[in-house]
Amino acid sequence: MSEHPRGPAVLTQEDLSRLLSEHLFGALATNNSGGHPQLSTVLYRWDPAERVARVSSTAGRLKVRQLRRDPRAALYLTTRDHTTYVVAEATAEIAATTEPGDAAGRELLAMVPGIDDPEEREAFLKRQVDEERVVIRLRVHRLYGMALDLPPELRDA
Repeated sequence: MSEHPRGPAVLTQEDLSRLLSEHLFGALATNNSGGHPQLSTVLYRWDPAERVARVSSTAGRLKVRQLRRDPRAALYLTTRDHTTYVVAEATAEIAATTEPGDAAGRELLAMVPGIDDPEEREAFLKRQVDEERVVIRLRVHRLYGMALDLPPELRDA
């Protein structure tokens, strides 16, 4: 082992926000009716200016039902080598798509890059209603995390 000092480093708010922006997948923790955490892997989009992470889901999903009952949630992500993590504690809001092109549908459309053709956009917005899509807005009130400086032999252990 080397004599290089190793250990955890607390990340700044800017570092944490940057990491949320650089990643797309995380684990969303909601609370089940018994009070235990329930975790779901989700695709999200981070808006650093609003401090909101947006997740697309459908109205019938367990995570949506749990967030309607108890809006407290956390989004967790880690880097590929698991040496850095971020936790975003949040209060969830759920907005349903009820007609093509409504505010929630446009919010979901903004989460998907590359739909520039008007016909594709219209089809996408209609599909969101047909699928009973919702946007989960995680309004983040606390960000925290750490980075570990591990020796190379432990990074992929």
